[in-house]
Amino acid sequence: MNETELKLELSPDALGRIKASPLLTGKPKTMSQRSVYFDTPDHKLRAAGFSLRIRTVDGVRTQTVKADNAKLAGLFVRPEWEFTISSDLPVLDHSTPIRSLLEDDVDALQARFDVHVERRMWLLSRDDAKIEAALDIGRVTAGDRETQFCELELELKNGSSSALFDLAQKLDTFAPVRIGVLSKSARGYKLLGPAVSVFKAELVQLDKQTTTAAAFQQIAQACIKQYRLNEAVLLAARDAEALHQARVSLRRLRSAFSIFKDVIADDRSEHLGSEARWLAGVLGQARDIDVLLGKTELAALRIRLTEARNSAYDEVEATLGSPRLRAFMLDLAEWISNGPWLDAAETTDLRQVSAVDFASSALERLRKKIKRDGRAIVVVDDEERHKVRKDAKKLRYASEFFTLLFPGKRGRRRHKRFITILGELQDQLGALNDMAAGSQLLERIGLAGEPATASLIAKGNKKGLLEAAEDAYVDLVDAKRFWR
Repeated sequence: MNETELKLELSPDALGRIKASPLLTGKPKTMSQRSVYFDTPDHKLRAAGFSLRIRTVDGVRTQTVKADNAKLAGLFVRPEWEFTISSDLPVLDHSTPIRSLLEDDVDALQARFDVHVERRMWLLSRDDAKIEAALDIGRVTAGDRETQFCELELELKNGSSSALFDLAQKLDTFAPVRIGVLSKSARGYKLLGPAVSVFKAELVQLDKQTTTAAAFQQIAQACIKQYRLNEAVLLAARDAEALHQARVSLRRLRSAFSIFKDVIADDRSEHLGSEARWLAGVLGQARDIDVLLGKTELAALRIRLTEARNSAYDEVEATLGSPRLRAFMLDLAEWISNGPWLDAAETTDLRQVSAVDFASSALERLRKKIKRDGRAIVVVDDEERHKVRKDAKKLRYASEFFTLLFPGKRGRRRHKRFITILGELQDQLGALNDMAAGSQLLERIGLAGEPATASLIAKGNKKGLLEAAEDAYVDLVDAKRFWR
């Protein structure tokens, strides 16, 4: 069956206010749960996008298989197989995909981590919808490692999924809530691996059966996930790399908005795109100073830059804690899942186009734009050259979004070379842009005109960078398309 749910993460400070909220009406049902998650030593189930658990409540054991990364399900809807069993060992018959997935490795399944939860549950009525709200306070244990969590899961029993987001937005008026992007199984797998504090973009799980609408949903949801994972790091520490990756996730999101603009245009998309640009701008100001700090070892200059960095990160912290940001994230997630663009009559055919066909057309269009605009890359002014840089970045993100739509040895080989050349072009254009924008940045942070700052913007030979950019442009034009 499919379940539609929205997961919200709560801070310890928010927990009491959410429990006391008048929106969670009636006496909750309480229970203690212990869930044991199984996988092979090399995590073959996880690699396939599945989780297998046995949950025990009041002596009753329930086995659940979830397709956590189901290609057609997206972030909020996923296939699930669930039934009661009589022992602490999984049932591995053909009623679930597990046996066919693991084949000869099925006997290697073993318990990998435990999840202990104290759960409170309410059944709520919202307009014409019925929602089960489950407040979970728990811990995940894997060997000698442990992590704690607090989250509220809103599961739609019947009615429109917009009711989930409406309830989440109203709960946020009582205490801050943030979209949760980690399942309990994902928390456990994090404990099994090395500690990670920076989260880069993952491959988007698209295939030849994916429609254009579903492709956009999965890409945008992947951007939300990358952003939220890095945002959680930033809420705890002023981590330069986490900030950089949070900003990357927003750039990827904005590129997706542009690439799919003919598919997703409605009365809300422009506002959401504007909010993404606002947030990226706040993070960008701090990121620019982090980059400058990495370019100098002069003690006096580092003191001045550190002061500017502290001020920029103060603004980041205020933004991350703002109701505006939380409202944007909830609005964005709701719109991706249930926005008017999904019902627009004028784009019905386009939404149902194969993602492979859409990707091929989009990649070709972006390549032609760079080919046309980059011909005079050496002689145009800095502003025009910056446009080519942005086009190259958009093509790079599109190439990453659609990677899995073009499998096969030849496709992978061509894709690798194409991405490498694009990266080289971006690097050269980025260095040229730093030269052009450096003076404006120093003026913004109050360091313009000081002799010690010259080294921050004068690194590199402009003529040499232009020649290298032109070479990369020629290589890109000559590179074989991986989408053909």
